[in-house]
Amino acid sequence: MYTSGSSSSRQSESSDFVKTGEGRKIIHYLPLVKFPLHKGKVDVLNTGKMISYTVMNIFLSIATVSAEFYTSLIMLKTVIGAEKDIPIMTNSYMKKELERLDYLKKFAREIQERNDKVIRDGEKTTRNPINALLLIKRMTADWNKLVKIMQSNSADDVIRNVTCQKDIKHTYYPTQEDLSGAVIGLLRLQDTYQMGTRDIADGRILSSQMRRITLTAGDCFEIGLAAYRKYDYYHTILWMQEARERTKTEAVPTANLEDILDYLAFSLYKQGNLKRALLLTDELYHINPDHPRAKDNVKNYEDLLEDDGVERIDMRRNIPRINNVRIENEFDEGVKLTYEALCRQEVLVDTKAQSQFYCYYKMDRPYLRLAPFKVEIVRQNPLIALFHDIMSDEEAGIIQMLGFNGQAKINLFFSWRNFLFHNEFIVSASLKSTEHEIVKRIDRRLEFATNLEMGTAEDLQSI
Repeated sequence: MYTSGSSSSRQSESSDFVKTGEGRKIIHYLPLVKFPLHKGKVDVLNTGKMISYTVMNIFLSIATVSAEFYTSLIMLKTVIGAEKDIPIMTNSYMKKELERLDYLKKFAREIQERNDKVIRDGEKTTRNPINALLLIKRMTADWNKLVKIMQSNSADDVIRNVTCQKDIKHTYYPTQEDLSGAVIGLLRLQDTYQMGTRDIADGRILSSQMRRITLTAGDCFEIGLAAYRKYDYYHTILWMQEARERTKTEAVPTANLEDILDYLAFSLYKQGNLKRALLLTDELYHINPDHPRAKDNVKNYEDLLEDDGVERIDMRRNIPRINNVRIENEFDEGVKLTYEALCRQEVLVDTKAQSQFYCYYKMDRPYLRLAPFKVEIVRQNPLIALFHDIMSDEEAGIIQMLGFNGQAKINLFFSWRNFLFHNEFIVSASLKSTEHEIVKRIDRRLEFATNLEMGTAEDLQSI
């Protein structure tokens, strides 16, 4: 059952007024909750060519990812099984509450018995000044005790204990920002690999053999809402449309149709689909004539269409196809399209360039005679080399664990210019060689691999 507040109840949200000419405004509301933009990680470590062509610059290999929680693999691992603490906390709370309620029942019986005795004794109880004093004292004490019991809150103690256990076990509970990051990461995947909205909602992720998990209308609505909060009307339209379709097949709708129509109509308007926005707002007004924005927006859409030279009789017919394009600034669009094409392996490499790609064993140090590095040259200009099997899975796990407590959010920059990529973030921890023998060992291998001194290099980064 859908439990979120309807569009009419969003009184605490800040209004988003869009000027549309001579004093007219299309009114919509934008939630006050602000979510930093996060992107989801694409695990492409097992697809050599994809990584090879994607690493065009030193940071472009991670340009498809940036998230505070969603990118951090070690933090994701801590979530697995973390939900077991929720029933423990709930059961502990219920136990304490049942004990409190049992005590209240017992206390109520005692008061009832004393009250019955006072009624039986009648006025002779109050004629005695000592009895009167004791009666008033007892009633005052009983009332204060009752208030204290009823106001006692065992939840705080339970939550405090569970929080302490989480800190001890290094368990991390996702926040609303993490949820937003996961959603935006899914949208990044959708764009990069050109996946259909319905395919994703049905659990079809490319050629993945994983068990399919379908999304409800409520899930699709939340994805669209996360996009809306980032002023991403392109994805808002895609996911609100999917949410609307799924409400038609759900026995108990998991999303509120009024909210879907509200966000969808406004997003269509922002993408230049005035007639469609008007039709949806008509539908919204028909469902709920008391909707706080529908009636005014119907008139405003009609006025805008009239300004465009559309006759009133034609405002609701001859509806054009939906115009819904991704809007990026010129630099963003070029960069995104480039790396998305690289991830899809759509950027062809000519035969001459391919002839310059090769692999070899690096053995130019005495140490490497015993354990040579596998090197793959994947580009000559600029020179890009991949070093394979430079650390074991066990070593990588230790690096992740070391980095877990020291992770910090840093801005993601492209290396060739001071350009902040959409103010996105990536979680990273700097590890010094003095912190652990494994870090020192990896630093030494990197020095052998690159022939560069690690003394003047940045610390090892755990992402």
